[in-house]
Amino acid sequence: MRRIAVPLACLVLAAAVVAAPAGSAAPEPVAATTPAEPAYYSLVLPAGVTVADLVRAGYDIGHGHRSRPMVVATPEEAARLRDRGITLGKVGTVYRPVSPATDAAGTTYYGGYHTSAGHEQHNAEVAAAHPDLVRLYDIGDSWKKTKGHGGHDIQALCISKLVAGDCALSSTGQKPKFVLHAQIHAREVVTGELAYRWIDLLVSSYGKDPAITSLMDTRELWVVPMANPDGVDVVASSPSRPVLQRKNVNDSVGGCPAAEAGVDLNRNSGFQWDPRQGGPCDETYPGAKAVSEPETIAVQGLLDKLFRDTKGDVGEPAAADTTGVFLSLHSYGNDILAPYGYTNTAAPNRAALIALGKKMGALNGYPVSTGDGGVGYFAPGATDDWLYGTRGVASYTFEVGDLSGTCGGFLPAYRCVDSTFWPKNKAAFLYAAKAAAAPYGTLP
Repeated sequence: MRRIAVPLACLVLAAAVVAAPAGSAAPEPVAATTPAEPAYYSLVLPAGVTVADLVRAGYDIGHGHRSRPMVVATPEEAARLRDRGITLGKVGTVYRPVSPATDAAGTTYYGGYHTSAGHEQHNAEVAAAHPDLVRLYDIGDSWKKTKGHGGHDIQALCISKLVAGDCALSSTGQKPKFVLHAQIHAREVVTGELAYRWIDLLVSSYGKDPAITSLMDTRELWVVPMANPDGVDVVASSPSRPVLQRKNVNDSVGGCPAAEAGVDLNRNSGFQWDPRQGGPCDETYPGAKAVSEPETIAVQGLLDKLFRDTKGDVGEPAAADTTGVFLSLHSYGNDILAPYGYTNTAAPNRAALIALGKKMGALNGYPVSTGDGGVGYFAPGATDDWLYGTRGVASYTFEVGDLSGTCGGFLPAYRCVDSTFWPKNKAAFLYAAKAAAAPYGTLP
């Protein structure tokens, strides 16, 4: 079963799947105020049906609260799920009223979220204003740019108090490196905003905040604010009701409606790539081969330059003196996911990875899990698994945001960035950057 094509304003996914605890209230009746209005759902699965089955059938399953799987469905998709004997419980709406939807300059949409142009303008302004603190890199091209159809550069910033040798595209620098990586899934809009605020925090605090000043004197703080800019263009193309575009926009494989084309960049890395993740029209399509996409080549190429290999094969631990921390921001679920995500077999550094994850989680309130996290499906070919699995770098996914409510789902109200997400995660980012000197050590 493929996900059906729906009008632009209704490009959302399939429903949310959780086993209902004993004694829980009956699910809210499935209803929609408009005929094709998508919504978030919980699911009670009958015997013989698994979350992995739904992923393979083309439904778009994601992490919900505390690693529970979630899905978004149009009424038609909800009917198909009920036909399989699945009980649905509507737990939230996708869209919220916004005013204004976009600004005149085209740099924001949906109440304040930044477009690709908005991020690029911000990056250029920060680099120009702080030449002693910021180095801006073009690390590669988006899919559309490689085809000569517009598109974007993939940009990365290195933020540090720059001295000779700092922020080079090399693993030989003296300062440990922290990397914050955002919006690889374009619809996960809050992640790019957290990167935006992280950049502003650093450049505005040097010489004023002693702790951040010390951090910038002793670390290289790398940021990829927008790893999927073509996808962000699609999301922002409907400013008041953003398109839920997850993948890049590679439409070179025929047979898919335009709304369903593309490659899931977080299944396309060079580590444990798995062609069984889905077909070209599915949300988890991993591409025709590993590292097939220019966006993957750009980000993986950057990380490959920045970090030396301190790890052997899949089952061998990283060296105890490995430096560096990598955070890939996603939404939603309020979770921290540590390697490995492609298997429930424990990573060789699992104890140390969990220990660092718990220290970050103590600051943002997120629990830590590994493997499938209890959701019931894996994520082979993910960026964080690639960096840990091939370089030994302590790497994590943060799933930002709750299941439902104003500050829940893929498209939370913009005010939630400053009221909720940034206050919860700021300290965790600072701790992660500090831990980059000795992620497998004994940092208090």
